[in-house]
Amino acid sequence: MYRIGEFSKMTRTTVKTLRYYDEAGLLRPARVDGATGYRYYDAGQLAALSRILSLRQAGLSVEEVKAVLDGEDLGGILRFRRGELEAEAERIAARLSRIASLMDHEKEETMYQAIIKNLPECTVYSKEGTVKSFADYGCFVLQSAEECRAANPKIRCTQPDYCFVRYLDEYRERDIRIEYCQAVEKAGVETRTIKFKTLQSTPAVCAVHRGAYDGLRDAYAFLHRWMEENGYEPSESPREFYIDGVWNRDRREDWLTEIQIPIARA
Repeated sequence: MYRIGEFSKMTRTTVKTLRYYDEAGLLRPARVDGATGYRYYDAGQLAALSRILSLRQAGLSVEEVKAVLDGEDLGGILRFRRGELEAEAERIAARLSRIASLMDHEKEETMYQAIIKNLPECTVYSKEGTVKSFADYGCFVLQSAEECRAANPKIRCTQPDYCFVRYLDEYRERDIRIEYCQAVEKAGVETRTIKFKTLQSTPAVCAVHRGAYDGLRDAYAFLHRWMEENGYEPSESPREFYIDGVWNRDRREDWLTEIQIPIARA
């Protein structure tokens, strides 16, 4: 028999840990002196402690170790723990990749920052059409709102407001075919030009652009480079989310647009 201090030295395990394992029911002493309360262990418990330490070092909780010792399937617990660790490793790898990207561009004078966020499910009314140039976006947006409200006088936009444009053709600077979408509380009456639909939730990489719309190409270039460097690819058409614009800001320098590109792992 070995007193707890001797057993601690033999197993390179702290006395505090041995007492904790006793209290948790993982490893009871072979004998406890009724008069002194001293804990005694025997050589046969070395293998039991070794197994407990091995399971703990694999990341199992005390409760999981106790379940294994009580006969629960070790394979199932290990598979669950491996899944958790693999998911955590993927999250860490993604963060390391983003840190590396930030470090690579630390000295660049850029006005953009990439942020991944989840675009929530929403109901929108939409209108497709052609605008002569970027300068005509504001008129198209206001006309779309007037047409929708004419057919739906009680229509209510979501709060906070969410409206965006998607492109229907390849990039061009004149005669641009677009789809304008405005989030609303619920679907309404459709017309020949106004349609309602529900957009599903999706992850997206986003960057905010300040200024006129003809400068948005820089934001797109930044985000596509970021996706390539971080192992993502577009899963849907990009959205241009209009935060501030001609309807509430007099100066183009004050316009704010967030580029949102739904993504998936490449």
